[in-house]
Amino acid sequence: MIKTRLFLSGNVQTGGAELIDVWRKEPMATLWADFSENEKAGEAELLKSEFGIHPLAIQDAQRDRHSPKIEAFAAFTFILLKGLSADSEDLDFKTIQMALFVGERFLITRHSGASMSVNRLEQKLATQENLKPFSDVSNLALQLCRMVADRYLNILLALEPRLEELEEMMLDHPDDRLLAELIGYKSDLKRMNRYATYHEQLFRKLKNKTFPGFSDDERGHEIIDVWEQQERAQSLSQLYYDTSSDLVDGYISVASHRLNQIMKVLTIITAVFVPLSFLAGIYGMNFENMPELQSRSGYFILLGVMGTIATVFLIVFRRMKWL
Repeated sequence: MIKTRLFLSGNVQTGGAELIDVWRKEPMATLWADFSENEKAGEAELLKSEFGIHPLAIQDAQRDRHSPKIEAFAAFTFILLKGLSADSEDLDFKTIQMALFVGERFLITRHSGASMSVNRLEQKLATQENLKPFSDVSNLALQLCRMVADRYLNILLALEPRLEELEEMMLDHPDDRLLAELIGYKSDLKRMNRYATYHEQLFRKLKNKTFPGFSDDERGHEIIDVWEQQERAQSLSQLYYDTSSDLVDGYISVASHRLNQIMKVLTIITAVFVPLSFLAGIYGMNFENMPELQSRSGYFILLGVMGTIATVFLIVFRRMKWL
């Protein structure tokens, strides 16, 4: 599917591939063409013939998996991002390939699945009265990149209260489900941090160098704004990853401490009852020549000895601060 928006004289026309011919005939017009779920061979031919997109850039854009990148060509800049899929609302997210080709008079977006960021930009265009800023394709591209970054940030910021809640639960009543949740967060945050790091490096290059389609100095502040969002997403994902790791380590420490306490109690019980069991074992033997068995007070003497031994052990453990 190809959706196009033609900006001309402060007005916008929406349509399909037919507006590409109108754009080529109007030197003052700018075009946003959005490609999604098309047959790859036909899509590649259209991008090459109508917009002069380099075949290697098209090949990278159409790959199912490719790390984010930015590359300057003679007449356009190629940006490849990891966008979030339309149904990704939490850390258990899926990604789509989001390719942008930014030229002097055109913006081409190509995504491998439904994009919430593209939909939001379309809605913004539909409700905006002043369309002049959107006729600048670099402005349009940066707004889309900002929306991609915002979706990452929204997921990360929503995670912070949950991590605080898990920390309190860990101290009160830790269980295996809590540990499993934290380990899942670690895995997802590591993956998100990897994508955010790619994006931060990408927009740092865009901020520090001049790329085709972004030569207007007025775009400088907007580029910095997008870079700051990407840098924030990268730093937050790293922070929350470290926090999750600390919570996992804390859970293991708390569990080890509780186990040590249990082992301490068992050790005390064992230390007290071993000598008592030893004495009971001796006098429980059935030998005939055991003088103590003939004593009228032998039973009470043995109970007294056993009580004294237990008391001494308890006093010793008390002084050792085990009790």
